[in-house]
Amino acid sequence: MRVIRQIFESLRFAWSALRSNLLRTILSLLGVTIGIFAIVAVLTLVDSLEKNIKDSFNFIGTSVIYVEKWPWLPEGGGEYKWWEFFRRPNPSYAEYRFLKENLKHLSHITIISERGNSVIKRGSNSIGQVELVGGSEGYDQVFEVPIQQGRYFTADELTGGRDVAVIGYEVARALFPGGEDPSGQYIKIKNLKYIVVGVIKQEGQSFIGFSSKDYNVIIPYNSFRKLYQTGTGRWNEIGSAIGLKGFDQDIGLVELENEARGLLRTRRGIRPADRDNFALNRPEALMNVISGVFDVVGIAGWIIGGFSMLVGGFGIANIMFVSVKERTPIIGLQKSVGAKNYFVLFQFLFEAIFLCLIGGLAGLFLVYLITLIPMGSLVVTLSIKNIVLGLGVSSAIGVVSGIVPAAVAARMDPVIAIRAA
Repeated sequence: MRVIRQIFESLRFAWSALRSNLLRTILSLLGVTIGIFAIVAVLTLVDSLEKNIKDSFNFIGTSVIYVEKWPWLPEGGGEYKWWEFFRRPNPSYAEYRFLKENLKHLSHITIISERGNSVIKRGSNSIGQVELVGGSEGYDQVFEVPIQQGRYFTADELTGGRDVAVIGYEVARALFPGGEDPSGQYIKIKNLKYIVVGVIKQEGQSFIGFSSKDYNVIIPYNSFRKLYQTGTGRWNEIGSAIGLKGFDQDIGLVELENEARGLLRTRRGIRPADRDNFALNRPEALMNVISGVFDVVGIAGWIIGGFSMLVGGFGIANIMFVSVKERTPIIGLQKSVGAKNYFVLFQFLFEAIFLCLIGGLAGLFLVYLITLIPMGSLVVTLSIKNIVLGLGVSSAIGVVSGIVPAAVAARMDPVIAIRAA
């Protein structure tokens, strides 16, 4: 109990010393403030930018494997050998049915085709630059399709390839400007009439400009095949992709990927020594590339902030040595009446930590002000992780900067210290 009381006394002495030398305190903590601001600001911007970019990829789904003709990244690293990938066949509807019947480590499967820059009409109203999507059963399970008005397709509409459509929020606004309910109304796609059965909930513009579902029109895959040619041929007008969604317990979708690769190689008659003539694309691969880029930027932020912290740390250490010199007689009096070495040590060590924590809080406050500045579609958020990191680094700098001056003060001989008055 006595030790705890002496520690609190040390805290009180340290706080009193900081208040009595306010100007020196402010000047001392500037270096720490700038350092913490530089580090946390860079990390906050990097984290926010990374999160916004990753959120922009939400349209490609999570825990999904894409069976496609083209890989998203070079296979095996190095050069992207497009001339080899060009000769590959597109995934077919027959392969989709084969995988659906034989895959065991699968929760949902769908086959999709897309046609960009489509024009959708309704009477005298029209909208261009629309992404026309043909999706089979399971599309709304592999990719989230939140319906705001109406409904999604029924099983009969999907298997029968009925002329029905689910339209995006902006498509509905353009074609039905008066606020009319689009459900049950006709729109025209390539001059063919489609009945609108539902409207997708508004998503808003993505950070890096990817079109969201606001500009999508979704129709059954078998209906899409009436409009555009799809299949395995290399010269088809529109290619297809098969989306495989795994189970949550399949960590990393390893079992699903291995099973899908084995079945597809068997289906296409690929010999054991030959390479795959298809790509199994994973959104996680893109995320890893993005994370790697931002890790480098984060290291740069640590280097920039580290120099400021180094200068600030030396400045605080110098001020603490001055403080020890000024209060040498007081140290002698304290030790002569029974103050222990740890009491004096904590007194100066807490003072250095207080200095750095105040500087760190000031730096964090400046970062918080940055988050209030409008930056368009970029949402900047100061996370709890970065706040704790800033305070932790500040405390560490305080300990490192104050331990030597505090140890010098704690080891003083009380008689010599009193004579220094």
